[in-house]
Amino acid sequence: MTTPLHRVLSDEGFRIFFPLAALYAALWPLAWVALWAFDLPFARDIPPGVWHANEMVFGAWGAALLGFLTTAAPEWTDTPRLRGGALWVLAGLWVTARVAGLVGADALVLPAMLADMGWLVLLIAYLLQLTIRQRSARVVVFAAWLFALAVGCMMARLAMLAGDAVAAAEWLRLAGLTFLGLLSLALSRITVPITNIVLDPSERSSPFRPHPGRRNLAAGLVALALAAEIAGLSPAVAGFLWIAAGAAFMDRMAEGFVGPEALRAEILVLMGAAGFAGLGLLGLGAAGLGAPWAAAGPLHLALMGGLGLGVLAVLAIAGRFHTGQGLGLNLATRAGFALAAGAVLLRALPDMGLAPWPPGPLHLLAAILWAAGFLLWLADYWPAIRRLEPPAPPG
Repeated sequence: MTTPLHRVLSDEGFRIFFPLAALYAALWPLAWVALWAFDLPFARDIPPGVWHANEMVFGAWGAALLGFLTTAAPEWTDTPRLRGGALWVLAGLWVTARVAGLVGADALVLPAMLADMGWLVLLIAYLLQLTIRQRSARVVVFAAWLFALAVGCMMARLAMLAGDAVAAAEWLRLAGLTFLGLLSLALSRITVPITNIVLDPSERSSPFRPHPGRRNLAAGLVALALAAEIAGLSPAVAGFLWIAAGAAFMDRMAEGFVGPEALRAEILVLMGAAGFAGLGLLGLGAAGLGAPWAAAGPLHLALMGGLGLGVLAVLAIAGRFHTGQGLGLNLATRAGFALAAGAVLLRALPDMGLAPWPPGPLHLLAAILWAAGFLLWLADYWPAIRRLEPPAPPG
């Protein structure tokens, strides 16, 4: 008998949250640009740009984070995975918050804030419970970064409630940069095992062993730069610290140079995520030191490119393993990586004066490429996600 779809989706976190993340990341920006022309139907006091930042950070990337941690944390701590009602509660809170963001409903900011804070707090509590139960610190660092993300969420929503768009935008910027700390932690835990499997598919050896001191370097430097900004240090000081954090991400990108196997899509997308994050932070730091561009361009490199490709990498790699397929990405997913990367470059480089402004609706073209990248992943993976049985081996 075929398992009902609602039971399949709630069998493991990635099955429900990865498709939600892909759909929201693809369709929200496209609707904002193509359907509403950078406006939102019910936005009055809160600028649509603030809603855009909020929905990408806590909407699209939030769903990916929920899927990643509810799937990976049980493996890291050797505990039973979350299933059934617990996942539907988290999904319900996430969806409730998105109702306001889809149309920019200023009147729904408070319930949306409570819903977003709800899933963040529950996710933190879940990680802390695993830490205490197993007496293991493997997930406690994720809980700490989630706490910082929850603070950013609360402060941004409170500013939105007060009608203070400037403060809301600033807190959302800090929340997005906080997400880069989570990205660096995820990359540090994904890159090593994936690289070893690529180098030795038999998994009998571990030829790739980076220096332990580099494991949390990028996250630590992002935390230092965030602390400097919150403390109100000068733009020059913060600029140098963001350059240091960007260099740490570039160092993580360099870990992908492992010989001819570096051309494997699994390695390239992980390198691309670290590279975009690093270039974005380098550009952000340079802007603080007087570079001739505004912060929007490098922020898109880091938050759209670094986080976007990072999310696609997690969706693709974790999606393969947890549906019993192993490594080896299909053409559709590899094309999705390329389209998403192209969208990032198209969106950021002309803004920074590093590429000519092309003719035609640049933002619309970038949104179309971006949406196509995530939808290609979804089309490729949905048949495996919607069934519990692993696919039959070739032949």
